[in-house]
Amino acid sequence: MSEIFDFDQVIDRSNTSSLKWDRYRGRDILPMWVAESDFAIAPAIQQAMLKRVQHPVFGYTDSSERLVELIVARMQDRYGWEIDPAWLLFLPGVVGAMNCACRSNGEVGDAVYTPGVIYFNISKAPGLSSRVNQPVPMCMQDERMIIDLDWLEKQPARPGQVMLFCNPQNPGGAVYRESELRRLADIAERQELIICSDEIHCDLILDPDKRHIPIASLNPQIEQRSITLMAPSKTFSLAGLGFSFAIVPNPELHAGMLRARTGIIPHVGVMGYTAGEAAYESGDEWNRQQCEYLAANRDYLIAEINSIPGLHLGPLESTYLAWIDASALKLEDTAKFFEDAGVGMSPGHTFGSPGWMRLNFACPRSRVEQAVERMRKAVEGLD
Repeated sequence: MSEIFDFDQVIDRSNTSSLKWDRYRGRDILPMWVAESDFAIAPAIQQAMLKRVQHPVFGYTDSSERLVELIVARMQDRYGWEIDPAWLLFLPGVVGAMNCACRSNGEVGDAVYTPGVIYFNISKAPGLSSRVNQPVPMCMQDERMIIDLDWLEKQPARPGQVMLFCNPQNPGGAVYRESELRRLADIAERQELIICSDEIHCDLILDPDKRHIPIASLNPQIEQRSITLMAPSKTFSLAGLGFSFAIVPNPELHAGMLRARTGIIPHVGVMGYTAGEAAYESGDEWNRQQCEYLAANRDYLIAEINSIPGLHLGPLESTYLAWIDASALKLEDTAKFFEDAGVGMSPGHTFGSPGWMRLNFACPRSRVEQAVERMRKAVEGLD
């Protein structure tokens, strides 16, 4: 019988130098902003880290053969995608990888396509790489916010031009369907786009009837045009350990990524490798239970948020990041309004949508309930 994990446990993170919790230190504000969970990590991961700590030397470290085997098997088992270990590139985070993708492809001044509503470090990457951010408009498909493929299809072709893609979509949580990915792959082939796909939330699918598909797994043509970014960090509550990987099948793209990172992006640390290997070796049952818990939190939020006049929360297929429309309240500063009410969320304008808020519900249900009641009371106070 599988071990039952307790996601209702409230863990005190004060005095841990937590970025998430220290933002509101000394203030009665629930921190529900940055994308990391407040759950205790899987015991198997903690045990692997404790075992590694017993060794008294923490020098520069490479990935183990076992870690590589686990990633290769994971791609095959989950997606039917056969990857070569030589395609792997290990990095301390996907943000640096996205910047490397921009710097190593195209030319200075080129446009880089990004989703029009997106995690802000994606939209910042082109400018930091002396490129120009070209937002792709978003559209709604059955209440799912995805990029407008009709618009993208009309853009001019330019060899080596980059598109920073995000699947599952952050914010919004849309899981792209195979037909949508095939159409994007076809556009990329015709327009000679390089797709750098942020798939860091791929293991946080909340609906059992949905499945993640890496765009690079569709066919050999898009595989050669893709840089796929994944990590156990969001899934297994390991964000502070700095471990991620890129899958880059094309030798020229792979070499370009290596050149772009030289002297800028450090190697992964020993504890990041240790935790990543343990997560992929022994963490899937923990995550299965986590996703069930998150889905219940999601369902509670959708029902409660939509009962508050002026707020709307649509379907959320993946991630633990609720994308709440508060624009009907016509607030001058939406983030401050809810912070004053005791709920600290990520402001929508940083993602490209003023008036919206991103709420992280990867925490015990008791905290989610407390946040909802504070939000309800604040909105009712407007009347």
